[in-house]
Amino acid sequence: MAVELRFTLHAEEKLSRLSEVGITRDKVIQIVQRPEKIITGYSGRKIAQGQLTDDLLIRVVYEEMDKEVLVITVYPAKRGRYK
Repeated sequence: MAVELRFTLHAEEKLSRLSEVGITRDKVIQIVQRPEKIITGYSGRKIAQGQLTDDLLIRVVYEEMDKEVLVITVYPAKRGRYK
């Protein structure tokens, strides 16, 4: 059974602002499905990260529910900060 991926309004707004640096909906989906690393965040949330450029990562904060993944927010980060 496939898991549905949904985006909060906040995540949608972040995607529209970050598209100019190469962060797209497809890239976020790819990172959630095949992350380089997953970290436990606050309140049981997870943070998936993957490469954007040699110097930048994309970090995706999400919640896993029964049959869906809810993307809370997305942001770029310097690779050295989150190794």
